[in-house]
Amino acid sequence: MQSLPPAIFLMGPTASGKTDLAMALCEQLPCDIISVDSAMIYRGMDIGTAKPTAGELAKAPHRLIDICDPAETYSAADFVRDALAEMAEISGRGRIPLLVGGTMMYFKALLNGMSNLPSANPELREQIEQEALSHGWECLYEELVAKDPVAATLIHPNNRQRLMRAIEVIRLTGQPISSFWQASPGTSSVQSGADVKDYTYFTRWQADESVGLPYTVFQYAIAPVERKVLHERIGARFLAMQEAGFLDEVRRLMNRGDLNPDMPSMRCVGYRQAWDYLSGACDYETYVNKGMAATRQLAKRQLTWLRKWPEVHRLDSNNLHVMLEALKKSGLDTTLNSEI
Repeated sequence: MQSLPPAIFLMGPTASGKTDLAMALCEQLPCDIISVDSAMIYRGMDIGTAKPTAGELAKAPHRLIDICDPAETYSAADFVRDALAEMAEISGRGRIPLLVGGTMMYFKALLNGMSNLPSANPELREQIEQEALSHGWECLYEELVAKDPVAATLIHPNNRQRLMRAIEVIRLTGQPISSFWQASPGTSSVQSGADVKDYTYFTRWQADESVGLPYTVFQYAIAPVERKVLHERIGARFLAMQEAGFLDEVRRLMNRGDLNPDMPSMRCVGYRQAWDYLSGACDYETYVNKGMAATRQLAKRQLTWLRKWPEVHRLDSNNLHVMLEALKKSGLDTTLNSEI
């Protein structure tokens, strides 16, 4: 392990202070930041994704943000490909890749390796979507039940994104998507209702133990010790987004005419609730309550991932100084000094 270049994973739920810690860490170590966020990849989606400000980006540029149009799709396989390329470039210059974000599926895929699931196929996806518009999503779900009953038990009929992906894999490979799924390292099977819900949101990737990530990876998870503190920060951030013009941002996206609320970009937390409000489906108070609740649910899922995450050092996000000291005490400095 000591012969491999270092990399740092900085994970945590939304509003936990990841950006602040990453910026502070860049002042202490020669790090370059790679964003691990499935919402920040989209251009024109700045306020609702809590992207770093222009000043923060000028001070510490973030890679893998603003790389996709909201009408495009981007998979975990795409992320692994792009992240590995960025990490290789950073390490090649003698610096440290610092991967920061809350999309745990991306971290998992990068760390453990991907199964041989195919990448998204835009042409086939468009064909499947047209079929759904013509014959209804129920027909696609019936196809899934017939061809992959295991996946059908885990994918809700109304979860169009997951349903489309499952049908896409079947048609691309001739095999059910469930045949590619394996339990994550350290787990044997889906046991509880919570686990089933977890895997409804996140595809399980097969760990390839023969091909590990070619880095000495230091893994850290940050979050407030008390859940109520995180909820307070989520509420304050959501209200601050409204004052910063979040609804105007969503209105501009709606006015493009080529987006709809079922697209992955518009299903990002906050955006789907804002779309409903601007479409007249609810009043402002309901919109705010639903937006905050959805963000809390996202944080809960992220924390669920982290509770099961092996070999992670947990840090309290209430004190950046304490976190930096914990990073140093972990032996990170010694390893980095020997590599740089």
